[in-house]
Amino acid sequence: MRPPASDLPLVMTGVGVERRGVRILDGIDLALAPGAPSCLVGPNGAGKTTLIRIAMGLDRPTAGQVTWGGNAYTDGRRQALVSQRPVMLRRSAAANVAYALAASGVARALRARRTCEMLARVGLSDLARRPARRLSGGEQQRLALARALAREPDILFLDEPTANLDPAATKAVEEIIRMAARSGVKIVLATHDLGQARRLAQEIVFLVRGRVAEHTSSEIFFTAPKSAEAAAFVRGDLVI
Repeated sequence: MRPPASDLPLVMTGVGVERRGVRILDGIDLALAPGAPSCLVGPNGAGKTTLIRIAMGLDRPTAGQVTWGGNAYTDGRRQALVSQRPVMLRRSAAANVAYALAASGVARALRARRTCEMLARVGLSDLARRPARRLSGGEQQRLALARALAREPDILFLDEPTANLDPAATKAVEEIIRMAARSGVKIVLATHDLGQARRLAQEIVFLVRGRVAEHTSSEIFFTAPKSAEAAAFVRGDLVI
């Protein structure tokens, strides 16, 4: 079976995940289309990371169906993921990007130029030769973004990418995310930071206890949430 021309829209229908008798996702119906960034928000344990792992094909749902571009099959090459603590290869920053390009099937003759372009895109040109594991936390996260974007994905999942970063590093990462979105990459960002969701997202998916409680525009979610739980979450109250 040939892969779809695009992995978007990503559609989940009745998706459930149960592990050791605990229901983590429960009847998720969700469509993520090309366009402006989407944010997954909700209290800890709401199911944000699990939803991303299901979307990426890293875990399998115990119920329901996931389709990419209208097809149940995807080879995964048009998807990318950056996590809270990305793993750095034991090689230079440039070699980390070159490895991602090789894994994506980019011809060897093109990799050096593309590597330089990607490092420049994330502001790491001056650190190309430095061992990736000696970079600061913010620099590592920018390198992880360079590796992910080197794949030229249709959709980029970001799981709490700035959770451990200081404000300056967070600002730098957010600018890269904005640039990626402007280039046409669909951004799906899981975050507990409502300020970040306001700054980056035009669409909010609010998860509570493994269910989609609200799926609406950022403006409506922050000014006129429809559910009591969403209103409490926006106020900063504890939602369990």
